Amino acid sequence: QVQLVESGGGLVQAGGSLRLSCAASGRTFSSYAMGWFRQAPGKEREFVAAINWIGTSTYYVDSVKGRFTISRDNAMNTLDLQMNSLKPEDTAVYYCAASLSTGLWTGLAAYDYWGQGTQVTVSS
Repeated sequence: QVQLVESGGGLVQAGGSLRLSCAASGRTFSSYAMGWFRQAPGKEREFVAAINWIGTSTYYVDSVKGRFTISRDNAMNTLDLQMNSLKPEDTAVYYCAASLSTGLWTGLAAYDYWGQGTQVTVSS
């Protein structure tokens, strides 16, 4: 299995940027497709972005396209999410997740392992 630890969250003003990181340990990181999800208070956890095992394909929810960029470094066992032009509605706990299934997945059930989450708060 793989262990995932997110970092990089914090408080930022609207229009600002944050870079989230997810450090993976355990089973070979490159075996997994990876994703970022978020959960706002009182709402269900939702898909944000996904990347395939080698980093050649990505997919984003419409609300973050053009603002967020997902990337991975298999040599360093890390997954990143660069978030620009942040909006108050981006406020949530952000989770990274790993999937043993190939391809790009938006559903929670496709992911086998989850991190503990990191809080992102965007003030208006």
